[in-house]
Amino acid sequence: MLDTTFNQQKAEAFSQGLVEILNKSAVALAMSIGNRLGLFETMAKLPASTAEQIAGTAGLNERYVREWLGTMVTGRVVNYFPESKTYQLPAEHAAFLTNEGEFNFASTMEFIPVLGNVEDKLIDCFRNGGGVPYTEYPRFHEVMAAESDQTTVAALDSHIIPLVPGLHEKLEAGIKVLDVGCGSGRAMIELAKRYPNSLFAGYDFSKESILRARSEARKADVGNVRFEVRDAANIGESAAYDLITSFDSIHDQADPAGMLASISKALRSDGVYLVQDIRGSCHIEKNLEHPLGPFVYTISLTHCMTVSLAYGGAGLGAMWGEETAIEMMTKAGFTSITKNYLEHDFMNTYYVATK
Repeated sequence: MLDTTFNQQKAEAFSQGLVEILNKSAVALAMSIGNRLGLFETMAKLPASTAEQIAGTAGLNERYVREWLGTMVTGRVVNYFPESKTYQLPAEHAAFLTNEGEFNFASTMEFIPVLGNVEDKLIDCFRNGGGVPYTEYPRFHEVMAAESDQTTVAALDSHIIPLVPGLHEKLEAGIKVLDVGCGSGRAMIELAKRYPNSLFAGYDFSKESILRARSEARKADVGNVRFEVRDAANIGESAAYDLITSFDSIHDQADPAGMLASISKALRSDGVYLVQDIRGSCHIEKNLEHPLGPFVYTISLTHCMTVSLAYGGAGLGAMWGEETAIEMMTKAGFTSITKNYLEHDFMNTYYVATK
């Protein structure tokens, strides 16, 4: 029977929680601004300084910097010393707000305004169905590339390559590697630099991403990597690659089943498929303790799910779950699938699959 008793204490606690959500949302937006302007990097290198000194060092307008600092101080991100009117970013905070630290969460905060930009279009989708296409996210690939640098590129040597026994030696000797849904191509470019005897390729549906990947490859001066605009569900190659990777790209495909089938076909019989995708379950009750549950569902709502639906796709969403991932890979022809959890990345599950 439904309990209709109104609990005033619970109501007040919920109200306070809403205030906390509102304040932390504001801090997240301001952190995104600070990261884009290099303010955290600037403050990490300075002693306690005035707003004018911080603005001068960063090459920014003092009035705007001072107002931004107001958010950082009241949000308990930056220390303020009223006697000297100076501000200081504690080293313990800088460790998670700069590129010199363990993980730059300020970079991740950039997802908030980027995804907020499509709110009006998303409201229309709620009412009329359909989706928001990739073209409506002008900075998404840029922000995603920065995130990939932290979770994927920086961890290739130390965490990801060792997941496959003997892979390092094979890459040194020379194999063919394909990354499907390569985005800006940074993972393949990094591997191409480290393993000159191997040949690397990256395919992505986004022309913008491929153009950026080609530009990055030219800057890195690597000749053993190529990037092409290609539909992941129609790679069009058979038994061509020794290693195929997908980094955080399956769940937002229009045709994820077709993508996996196409990858299985393109992989050699003794090849390996290495997958990084969102850690979670397809059952919402199993995600209640997920450390980033609301964040992942919201990113899915405002990007992953809706971009798939925009192209008449499956709309799996980011929380498609390990259960669905294994089921779909099995249907695509993979007979051995192992799950791995890496210490540096609590956001994703890493799968190693063979046929």
